[in-house]
Amino acid sequence: MHRLLLLLVLLTGSAHAAQSIDPAVFRVLETARAAQQKGDYSAARRALADAKAKPGSLEEVLVWRSQGYLAWAEGQNGKAIEWLDKAVSSGKLDKEQLPLERLNLARLNLVEGRYAKVVQLIAPAPANASEEVLQLLVQAYQGLGQHEKALPLAERYVQANPAAADTWLQFLVAGNAELKRYAVAERWQRQLLARKPDEPRNWRQLAALQQMADRHDKALATLRAAYRKGLRFSEGELDNLVLLASAAGQPWQGAKLLDGMLENGLLARTPAREERLGMLWWQARERGEAAKIYRALANKSGSGKLWMNVAQLELEQSRWQAGLEALKQAERAGVDRGKVRAWREWAEGELSFERENRVASVNGYMR
Repeated sequence: MHRLLLLLVLLTGSAHAAQSIDPAVFRVLETARAAQQKGDYSAARRALADAKAKPGSLEEVLVWRSQGYLAWAEGQNGKAIEWLDKAVSSGKLDKEQLPLERLNLARLNLVEGRYAKVVQLIAPAPANASEEVLQLLVQAYQGLGQHEKALPLAERYVQANPAAADTWLQFLVAGNAELKRYAVAERWQRQLLARKPDEPRNWRQLAALQQMADRHDKALATLRAAYRKGLRFSEGELDNLVLLASAAGQPWQGAKLLDGMLENGLLARTPAREERLGMLWWQARERGEAAKIYRALANKSGSGKLWMNVAQLELEQSRWQAGLEALKQAERAGVDRGKVRAWREWAEGELSFERENRVASVNGYMR
């Protein structure tokens, strides 16, 4: 398809120019075109090298143009860009030729990651721009990290073409999520879901967007709806939703989601998941919830590490007696005595200080 495009361009250009250029140069261009069509690139290169084109003439520009397409056919994109850029910048190509040459030059620059040049060549896109032009611009803006410019173009195309490929919708989802426009991303994700309601990935992605938008209840409801529909997710996929919240600095949302999935049977209860739930509650400063989970795990396993977690959580809540009891359990489980002693001395000091303050307050009141 790539070679066919090049040949059609060469044929169209040569035929168009046949009546207005030097016959000798035209014959050279035709010879080069025929050799290139046969795959004899060396012969095509020799023919173009023999072209006697007057400097500053249209003939010279057409030779540059042919050299560009020959280099493209040979996979020499850098050289192709140089030749075609000279041709496009010359001001000699007519209004019919120029748009196609600019588009081809944009294609080459996109392949080479020269995104700014792509934008320079084909932006702004006209109202009747083809799908390919819009795709090139969207990809170029993406490459430049300018999602806010890429998204309106993609949205414009999808609105004009309701049957647009899923890739357009997927880009709109990903781009809006990147900009934290979660409500807009969810709207496009729902369109993907409407197209393929039996695709678990679409439900999972919707739940992930709702999770990122702090709508953990909605995310859980989405997963439950998919479950009732008969769709199943792997445990790894569901665990990743929880990890997503944690990585995004949203431990409370992650804890709520994980707790809901465990309660609803979407995930099996395991010590590892229970411990993760406890850690998420702790990170969310819900120390009471975290202590309850860690205490249950510590009682079952006898782990000194877990008892130390319980102790720290209780002491952070100024629950001194509960914390000291947990330290005793941790010491029995083999936790380093020096570490336990340091925590115990601190806790006992705080407890003593609290008692003294209480006594002083009572004495002051009695007076």
